[in-house]
Amino acid sequence: MNAASTESTRAESARPPLAILLALALGVLLAALDQTIVATALPTVAGELGGLTDLAWVVTAYLVAETVSTPLYGKLGDVIGRKRVLLGAIVLFLGGSALSGLAGSMLALVLFRALQGLGAGGLIVTAMAVIADLVPPRERARYMGMIGGVFAVASVAGPLLGGFFVDQLSWRWVFYVNLPVGAAALAVIAAKLPSAPRGERRPVDVRGALLLTVGAGAAVLVTSWGGTNYAWDSPTILSLATLGAAALAGFVAQERRAADPIVPLRLFANRAFATAGLSAFMVGMAMFGAITFLPLYLQIVDGASATEAGLRMLPVVTGALIASAISGRLISTAERYKPYPVAGALLMAAGLALMSGLDERSSDVLAALFMLITGLGIGLVMQVVILVAQNNAPRRHIGVATSTATFARAIGASIGVALFGTIFAGRLSSELASLGPAADRIAGAGARLDPQQVQALPSTVKPDVIDAFASALQVTFLVGAGFALVALAAVLLLPSSLEPEAEPQTERSASVGGNLAARSAG
Repeated sequence: MNAASTESTRAESARPPLAILLALALGVLLAALDQTIVATALPTVAGELGGLTDLAWVVTAYLVAETVSTPLYGKLGDVIGRKRVLLGAIVLFLGGSALSGLAGSMLALVLFRALQGLGAGGLIVTAMAVIADLVPPRERARYMGMIGGVFAVASVAGPLLGGFFVDQLSWRWVFYVNLPVGAAALAVIAAKLPSAPRGERRPVDVRGALLLTVGAGAAVLVTSWGGTNYAWDSPTILSLATLGAAALAGFVAQERRAADPIVPLRLFANRAFATAGLSAFMVGMAMFGAITFLPLYLQIVDGASATEAGLRMLPVVTGALIASAISGRLISTAERYKPYPVAGALLMAAGLALMSGLDERSSDVLAALFMLITGLGIGLVMQVVILVAQNNAPRRHIGVATSTATFARAIGASIGVALFGTIFAGRLSSELASLGPAADRIAGAGARLDPQQVQALPSTVKPDVIDAFASALQVTFLVGAGFALVALAAVLLLPSSLEPEAEPQTERSASVGGNLAARSAG
């Protein structure tokens, strides 16, 4: 082993400074929060800025920009250095946040949210890649568990914080709150995160990046709009689906011949890497697709307010935090990691299956227990699949490996939310239509009924409507359990050990082998 490789190994084996870890966690928290924090503010935003028909774009613009930028950030981090990319992503995110808070029209807000989303994609992916740079493969699980816990907190804290700012200050503070926290993360990373040497400079695969952006953007829009904003067989959805399929086919062809592809297809020749990507897709689909409907159960079927519903989802967060922290520490010292994600997928399936039995007569304690089981499953499985992808990629492709697995999870989540939304809406409309002539107006409203409208219904029809919602949610959770079992099948295909499979010897000597040698010497 040469001197440069030894120095790299020693640096990697050192424990990351706490300040850097906190700054990375803050960045990920901000990006994840802004996926959900605007939900409770949207009615107020529409009232002040108008443009009610464009309201969905406030969320969609952020998610599309975040998703499509993910692979490009991974590649740029590998080429020009993670620190530069992370600082640029934070600046983009903060700029988009400030401009969103100042927006004077719905169009301006949508555009600034897209800018914010472009920064968010870099925050999440690059933070996880930085951890992979600073920590040897065996130790990564501990810190990836931290990232998983941050995601879990953000999923519930977003709507709670959004409601608080709208009630106590202004909807604009939903965006302004990012500025001091993001500025602190920016300062710490700029001062403390070491600058890695740049990779070999090659022409950026612009054509591949554009094709992937168009294909992924079209896929996200199809799954977000299909069955809700537009019928699945509408010209808009069919055109988007055709455009997306053509762009993705062109992307694969481009990556085969590009000198330095955005996503090197040869990574998928590694069975462990390919399986990790599949697992990330299925976990995202099952987890986000089903958990999205928990607040609906709590508010409509169980009669909780929006704030109460957020607080009552704390068992999900608690379970995910505990499982992420404990499993991360155990995996970092264990020879075999596979029992943890397998148990996680099983717990997710069990928790969702148990929740499919909930109705308006169910005990709050029982519901909390089922949510805790589901949260424990999420914490055990969510970050492990990304860890496997990182450990089975050459060091020079760590950023791409991280972004690819994250991208797979994001696409899975988008498709899951759309699919479960269609299942829920179809079952609910059917249940409402069966209530008889007196409920024709309610049946026509279908899935557009909100919690306030349901609670204000006359006592003659309200119990039946709540039963209809409970029945639709039961089917949705049961389908979610089925997809969790499919995720379990994917997880079972993962390798038994975190040690990389069949890497070229030159790559291994700079990563796993070097770390083991350094640890033995220590």
